[in-house]
Amino acid sequence: MKVEIMIFILILFLFFMWLGLGKSKPPGTYSKGSDEENIGDILTSMSLEEKAGQMTLVAEYAIKDKNDIGKKGIGGILSGGGGYPVPNTPESWRLMINSFQKEALASRTGIPLFYGVDAVHGHNNVEGAVIFPHNIGLGASRSSELVRETAFITAQEMLGTGANWNFAPVLSLPRDMRWGRVYESFGNDQALVSELGRHYILGLNEAGVLATPKHYLGEGFEEWGSSKDYLLDQGAITLSEEELLGDSLEPFEKAVNSGAMSIMVSRSSWQGVKISANKRLLTNILKEHLNFKGFLVSDWGAIDQISDNDYRNTVEAINAGIDMVMVPENYGEFIDNVVRAVNSGDIPESRINDAVERILRAKKSIGLFNVSITKHPDPDVLGNPEHRNVARRAVRESLVLLKNEGVLPITKGKSVILAGRGGDDVGLQSGGWTIEWQGREGKIPGGTSILEGLRRELPDCDITFEAEGDFIIPEKADIGIAVISEKPYAEGAGDTENLGLSESDRKVIESVKKHSKKTVLLVLAGRPLIISDVINQADAVVMAWLPGSEGDGIAEVLSGKYDFKGKLPLAWPKSMEAVKEKGEDPLFEFGYGLNYGLLVENEFYGT
Repeated sequence: MKVEIMIFILILFLFFMWLGLGKSKPPGTYSKGSDEENIGDILTSMSLEEKAGQMTLVAEYAIKDKNDIGKKGIGGILSGGGGYPVPNTPESWRLMINSFQKEALASRTGIPLFYGVDAVHGHNNVEGAVIFPHNIGLGASRSSELVRETAFITAQEMLGTGANWNFAPVLSLPRDMRWGRVYESFGNDQALVSELGRHYILGLNEAGVLATPKHYLGEGFEEWGSSKDYLLDQGAITLSEEELLGDSLEPFEKAVNSGAMSIMVSRSSWQGVKISANKRLLTNILKEHLNFKGFLVSDWGAIDQISDNDYRNTVEAINAGIDMVMVPENYGEFIDNVVRAVNSGDIPESRINDAVERILRAKKSIGLFNVSITKHPDPDVLGNPEHRNVARRAVRESLVLLKNEGVLPITKGKSVILAGRGGDDVGLQSGGWTIEWQGREGKIPGGTSILEGLRRELPDCDITFEAEGDFIIPEKADIGIAVISEKPYAEGAGDTENLGLSESDRKVIESVKKHSKKTVLLVLAGRPLIISDVINQADAVVMAWLPGSEGDGIAEVLSGKYDFKGKLPLAWPKSMEAVKEKGEDPLFEFGYGLNYGLLVENEFYGT
């Protein structure tokens, strides 16, 4: 009888243990051991389908049924460029992201979601967020402390809306100024990019947001005309392995050593193979040689470029070392392909376990298992005065003075004319990746234009603005400012065969010179433009890059309230022929930059 009772008790015990395995476990309660033990507990409890779900990154608009998040165990959701809720407010963002997160937390595994955004110069998808200068301007500042602070503020504003994963910073090294992504980089010097990228990662980490240095590897070395969809972007890299590693690996090595737990892989090709399918670069070099413990994520639809076969693409990318795939739409098909590939032996289950373990480790690293859902955002977080003050400082320190023949700074009481559409257009001065993927012209909520900044900073000056330069004034102004600007663009849409000035820009310069005693040429662009044929028409030339929402930072330097600090983060070519032939005789050298004669401390170049 006693034996029968013991057997009965044992059966009950095993039965309840079995029931326990099937129940959801609240985040963070899998084990009281170390993080690695907790990860092991979670992994052991997951089905193959749930593991495949964790490896899936989906665009928010593609989620047709929110129940799929829990049922399929989706690991991450993203808002791409322009992927905002309507209305585009912090509260709408919070409600949208929390609605997704609740589904994940209520699932059988209870594993929280990553929610990713391209917050590449502030939380730039959200109206009212502060918009910092694009990275190329921060590269001109040479200030690692400033870069770290901008990253920290960006993370704070992201967290205010519920986003916890930033697809930044860009660690590319542009060699061809015709490329549409030059402005996303800090420059083309490995030491500079490595140092500023490292501090950007540290800034995000300190705030509890996952950093994702990108795009690994060799981005910026593609050959002109080698891209299938564009002129240069996502094209072919023809460097040898020694050249590729020697010329572009250092920033990613520094990123790994700085605690990066996610790296995004390039959509370019090397040696005829898409990098998303290159095991040598992804596994042998990055994961084994550099001992990278985080996870690799593919770019938007990148694995679709490997071949015309979706199943083959899934197998090749995951076996090469991709851990999470930005599908971004057909998530059900992707999950089915992963399960099929494991069951057929095309992908070892050990590779799936490794990928999910890396993803869970990254979620642990930012404390995601300890946070349920986003609290109501403080309305003062996004675009608050403190954040805008830092952004204004970033603008000031990014400006590069290329020429000055006694016209700057602008002193009190001067008559000033300002021309060029970029003189009163925050959208133009912010560039791509601002609210919309390709950016937009016009007003940006909370932003200050150059005209508004000048009028605020120089109240004693008579300032007249004409967008097209059609001035009707009784006599020449003391100073004329001609603003030339690129239209907003992003990625391959910005690839161009011609970096020369437009006819409208030339008209503006001619009009300003005609109607003023001294002429200042102010350039709003994400890369050097060809100005060799107009530079002698100007008494001063200022490169303002794409400064973002705080146009008054420009006014504070033009007025002499602050001195110029910026130095060119890449050489400025003389002509399109020099760009095409990658000439070594630039108009301005890397590191060039003038000032008003005050002592300027620069951590890369000294005083």
